[in-house]
Amino acid sequence: MTEAARREYLLDVSRLLWRLWSGRLPTGIDRVCLEYVRNFGGRSLALVQRRGRTYVLSAADSDRLFTLIERGTAGFRTGLVLLAMRGFARLRSAPPRPGMILLNAGHTGLDDSALVEWIERHNARAIYLIHDLIPLTHPEFCRPGEADKHERRMANALRSAAGIVANSQATLDDLAAFAAARGLAMPPTTVAWISGPDIPADVVPRRQPRPYFVTLGTIEGRKNHLLLLDVWQRLGSDAPELVIIGQRGWRAEAVTKRLDAPDTLGGNVRELGRCDDAALASWLAGARALLMPSFAEGFGLPVIEALELGTPVIASDLPVYREIVGAIPTYLDPADHSAWESAVRDFTGASPERERQLEAMRGYRPPDWQSHFERVERWLGQI
Repeated sequence: MTEAARREYLLDVSRLLWRLWSGRLPTGIDRVCLEYVRNFGGRSLALVQRRGRTYVLSAADSDRLFTLIERGTAGFRTGLVLLAMRGFARLRSAPPRPGMILLNAGHTGLDDSALVEWIERHNARAIYLIHDLIPLTHPEFCRPGEADKHERRMANALRSAAGIVANSQATLDDLAAFAAARGLAMPPTTVAWISGPDIPADVVPRRQPRPYFVTLGTIEGRKNHLLLLDVWQRLGSDAPELVIIGQRGWRAEAVTKRLDAPDTLGGNVRELGRCDDAALASWLAGARALLMPSFAEGFGLPVIEALELGTPVIASDLPVYREIVGAIPTYLDPADHSAWESAVRDFTGASPERERQLEAMRGYRPPDWQSHFERVERWLGQI
């Protein structure tokens, strides 16, 4: 038996290749895909989708590609070109044996029937990690056409999956409702919470001249930054500092226009478009609270990271937040500006509610990747 035939899995790395090639900061989904490389890479052959075709690398080339991916953006383009020149001529259009498990952790290619046809043709057992159904449940916050594209993704996943991993029960409930509404059968499923980057033990909380709050996430309509800017406008000269950490995204003009005219907010708002993990942890650790007024989320890594660092959280009252962190945060209606203003004022100084959170988070244990993969692999052995 060849080394390729000994590998247990086909691991789709298409999304990571594109993201690393473009030099973009990793999203939450990108980080999940990377963890799948770290856990399954040594037992997998790399699978790459390109222009409607699907390719499988040899065992040796897969190992080289996984190593390149784990190194990150530094030298990635050069490394990928060299690997392509040496090894991509040996690309296969089929797996070394039928019935191999295909792991797709990034929704990659699911909007195209070509992947489904490839899976059926080679009798692959597709396992998809589903992150959210937000384009279907909240299409108003997504790009034109994204709802139709995501409907194809979810329908193709349900039709072709040997099993589906959901990142939360809330996501799985949304998927089950989608399947029922369209008369599609649910394959075997499991819920396995995801995790974030490891937080160093020696994080030094950021020290600022005055109290500050952090909000974390791409600047887009769904994240509801406008509410926070309105709150800071109302706070006036009494406002603490608001630190917005995240890249600018789609349909953010109303927010970015105000950010680009900081005098209208009294100089009390700071925007950090690029922030590495160490700096992010420092900002979170020193904040009076993390503010998350989102209208919808598939999971909630920033909330988990904040609590792990001992930072209180004020968040929208979303089912997924209650699922993953229970009653620790202070939950508010994302449309209630007055409630958010009151909470910010309260948390800026001595606050019984803030103290309640600090006490409630004692002994909090965040989800971790080891538990995620133990659950997934145990489940894979049962289906």
